[in-house]
Order: sequence, then C-alpha cells, then structure tokens
Amino acid sequence: MKITNFISKKSIALNVHPADKNEAIDMLVDLLMTAGTVKDKAAVKRDILKRESQGSTGLSNGLATPHAQNNSVKKPSISIITVPEGVEYNSLDGKPARLLVLFAAPEKATDDAMTQMGRLAVLLMDESFKESLIKASTPPEVIKIIDEKEAERTKSETENLKVTGETKIVAVTACPTGISSSFMARESLKQCAEKMGLNIRVEVHGAAGVYHALTDEEIQNADFVIVAASKRVPLARFNGKKMIQTAVNTGIRKPEQLFNRIKAGQAQVFTALEDDETIGEKIYNKIKSIFS
Repeated sequence: MKITNFISKKSIALNVHPADKNEAIDMLVDLLMTAGTVKDKAAVKRDILKRESQGSTGLSNGLATPHAQNNSVKKPSISIITVPEGVEYNSLDGKPARLLVLFAAPEKATDDAMTQMGRLAVLLMDESFKESLIKASTPPEVIKIIDEKEAERTKSETENLKVTGETKIVAVTACPTGISSSFMARESLKQCAEKMGLNIRVEVHGAAGVYHALTDEEIQNADFVIVAASKRVPLARFNGKKMIQTAVNTGIRKPEQLFNRIKAGQAQVFTALEDDETIGEKIYNKIKSIFS
C-alpha cells in the first residue's frame, strides 16, 4: 500500500490563504469532505482542536501536521494545503506554517494504514522534500513528488536493513493521537541510533492502540529504555531498567541529546510504582505549564 492511496487529488489545495489556524483547519477538513472521506465535519474538527489543545501540531520550519481519529472518518485519509506566505499556527519554533498536512482516520484503523500514514509524516522531516511540496503547482505534481520520495526511501531502507552495535535500546514514543508525532519521534530515534552505531527498537502509542509492540524478550535484553511520551503509557514492564524520560517532541527534535545522556550515564534505574502509567502525561503537563 502506497502513501498516496490515502490522498485524493480532491484533497489537495495549493497556494491558499487562510486568515488563521482555525480557517486553515477548516480548509483541510473541507477537502476531505469534498473527497468523500468524512461524514461529519464538526465532529472531526472537534477532535483536531482537542488534540491541538494538548499541544500544537505546528512543528518547525513551516510544517504542521494536525490529526484526529474519529468514526466520522470513513477511511484513513490525508489532505494537504500549501500556504507559501505562511499562516500563524502556534508552532514550536514560532514560525508560520507553510505546509499543512491533515491525517484523519477512523478510531479502529488498521495497524498497516496507521503506519503508512505515519510514514508520510516521517518523510516530511526531509527539508528538501517538504519544500518541493510547497513549490508544487498542481495536485498531480504533489502526488508524483510523494510517490517518488516514498520509492527512494523504500530503496534506501532495503539497502540498510540492519543497525549494528552492541548497546541495545528499546524506546516508546506516544502522543494523544499517534498518527504523526509519535511516528516522527520513532523515525528520529531510529535514524540517530543508526548514525551512532546503536541498536534500537521503538514502540509507538496512539489513541487507537500500540504499533510495533516490544516483546518481553526485547525488554529483558535491553540495556536502556527511552520513553518519549506526551500521553499515558505502561511503564511497569520496564521495572529495573535504566531509563531516560522526556516529551515526544524531544524525540523528534533532539534524539542525539537523549543518546548522549545515556552515554553520559544519566539514565536512572526505573522502579515501578502504582501510578506508572501516568508518567508520560505528567511530563507533558509539566512542560506545557512551563511554556504556557
């Protein structure tokens, strides 16, 4: 299944001019309505705004990836708008969003569909790819650019299947919806680990469930654990393991910092408590309070 299976030419609008974040989200949902993949615009927008209230999906360098899971979405689908002059989106770096990609899915979307949609979020981390989409002049050109980038990435992954290294790390990434941010954090951690010669397996958590789940054996054999989460995740299974805990956005933007903390001996032995499933959420709320 290709990424562009989730994108209709009708769900792409280029060089548009929303007045603000709210209007931009309206445009993105309207495109899915036009493409026939959304039944109730108000319900989908409500869940998008709920996710935004938990932390902006405006990332950095002009990219925003709003997302929602709601049963008013008939099938997993993606809409795209480009705003060359930018629109204020309360982004992490304070810059306006120029490429906005909406990921929408039913509440019980398949693992494969969620992974494939998350794959586009990962590709968008490539600055030149993102800029090529912003510069595209027609919806068919957008489809072509995405297809070519996915094919290039698939070839690269086939040629680099194994990560060598004796240090074994397991990680958990999580965000409230788990379509874009958690998959982007997973990819950032994997890419950085490969460059640093480390062996890593990353589990992803979202509203619909767990993807790429860690096995008991993998956890048992791990030397370290990284938890990059902004929602509740189960931690008791990591009892006794040396752990680094942080927010999901740190996993996206500063993965090397996390590995360097491990190398510097800053990972602490984790002791399970009764409320360990709330730790990811506590970290998120603490960070949110600092910047609010």
